Amino acid sequence: MVERIVVGVLDTAASRRALEWAAGRARSRGASLLLVYVVGGAVGAVGEGAVVEAAIASADDLLQAHARSLEADGLTVDVAVLRGDPVRQLVSMTSEAALLVIGSDYRSDDRDSPRRGVHGQRIVAGAACPVVVIPDVSTEGRRGVVVGVDGSPTSEAAVAFAAAEADRLGEPLIPVTVWTPVALPRGQKTYPDQYLTSMQALSEEALALAVAGLRQSYPDLELRSRVERGYPSVVINRLASAATMTVVGSHGRGAVARFLLGSISQEVVAALVAPTAVVR
Repeated sequence: MVERIVVGVLDTAASRRALEWAAGRARSRGASLLLVYVVGGAVGAVGEGAVVEAAIASADDLLQAHARSLEADGLTVDVAVLRGDPVRQLVSMTSEAALLVIGSDYRSDDRDSPRRGVHGQRIVAGAACPVVVIPDVSTEGRRGVVVGVDGSPTSEAAVAFAAAEADRLGEPLIPVTVWTPVALPRGQKTYPDQYLTSMQALSEEALALAVAGLRQSYPDLELRSRVERGYPSVVINRLASAATMTVVGSHGRGAVARFLLGSISQEVVAALVAPTAVVR
């Protein structure tokens, strides 16, 4: 069965970057693309009908133009214009998709906005497949695919996704494990050296185990493993600011938990310093 990549499309710079990224992945994996534009609005508002019709026509024109360009490049492309809440509609498309790719929902001139990445977080939290959120940020001069590793099943899936992307891009894979020491008891000002040394060693051992099988699948893949003390999202975002891509696990499980994004992945998507994949 041919892998299908769904791309949420808008007439924005971030959306164009998302489409370019999705096309590159589809080309390398022999996947097909489904371009989706969701026309929102208050259903039933007075005088809305004519506006909605014009919006739908404009959306279809945009999708058809993108489709023609991509098909000329040899890709298989379908398009769909939907009506309703963008988050719900895009989430509904993920049940049969291999991947959802969206541009971020903040303006490139408003990167300090507290609403940066809000729609992306909601879509990622509800999606049934991996989601890649692309900001309007140039990655020129950056190198590497950063992936957070914590030994969980979703972390294993994230490592597999990140390794495939690093191999596809011909870039190093940067697996990162971050350990956080327990809070110091009252009256104790420093940690015992043995405790810190032991935590570092255990974390290094766990990370080595997590990436041990990658050489068999990707013999030419360059690994730049990192083990650091600190808070996971802070360390990941710092490394991601110099990387081509970031990958994290969602930690959502079950019908209800799937709509709750783990705190670390939520903080990484909220910062969105690089194209970011959240994997289940």
